[in-house]
Amino acid sequence: MPARDVPPSHRLVLVTGPSGAGRSTAFHALEDLGFEVIDNLPLSLIPRLLDGPPLDRPIALGLDVRNRDFSATAAIELIDTLTRDPAVALDVLYLDCAPAVLVSRYSQTKRRHPLPEASTPSEGVEREIDLLSPIRVRADHLIDTSELTPYDLKAEVGHWFGQGATQSLAISVQSFSYKRGLPRGMDMVFDCRFLANPYWVAELRDKDGRDPAVAAHVAADPNYAEFFLKLQELILFLLPAQIAEGKSHLTLGFGCTGGQHRSVAVAENLSKLLAESGWQVSKRHRELERRAHAQPEGVIRA
Repeated sequence: MPARDVPPSHRLVLVTGPSGAGRSTAFHALEDLGFEVIDNLPLSLIPRLLDGPPLDRPIALGLDVRNRDFSATAAIELIDTLTRDPAVALDVLYLDCAPAVLVSRYSQTKRRHPLPEASTPSEGVEREIDLLSPIRVRADHLIDTSELTPYDLKAEVGHWFGQGATQSLAISVQSFSYKRGLPRGMDMVFDCRFLANPYWVAELRDKDGRDPAVAAHVAADPNYAEFFLKLQELILFLLPAQIAEGKSHLTLGFGCTGGQHRSVAVAENLSKLLAESGWQVSKRHRELERRAHAQPEGVIRA
């Protein structure tokens, strides 16, 4: 049997990205999925780790500037070597994050940046992102954690590296406010601002699109039924094509003015429809999450 037809002996995920982007959270998620997690192993020792008999479980290796012999050139050479090795099934996971968010996280934790020559967190973040940019280009999976909670990040890792993830399509359905801009990483975005706005109904104003009364008000719009039918047909038509193209994750965004009523209601309805059709679906309501963190429980503002 030709060497290329021999199943790989080792499944390996290299986890990298700028410090503070969520690597520890990703490691915890991979550990929960059955991976053996090893962090900060010198690059020169990684090939030795893979010598010998097949491993009984997959491995996740941390790769960043704190590795003893780290350099972008050495990391790219390692990735190339492992990619060519028929005994290794390699995935490179890059955790990305906006520089301003990384600086904010360092300010909150009061930690020093791991680059020893960096005088400030801002300088360290900028230099590290530049240092890692060649590896980012080579990543098989890129997760932007700028607006993700730890729970969201664990879900994303589970979508890509959970059992059977390579044969399925993980769908993320999100609602948002256009006033705060589009979320990062959207594959398709739908504008719901043409639908009747519950904000102008006094008894619905302080509720959100998950409330049955709000959902009913949105669905009562004369345009809603045809819109949702065509949306359903479009999405269900595209999903098999996305899988055929090799995509493992698809993010759908629904926006309205405040991100509280119409977009939430439509996102909820589509998530339910897709789940009932057998698709793997997660949902997120960005503006509702912001409000939940910004004010006391039970208080919602327009």
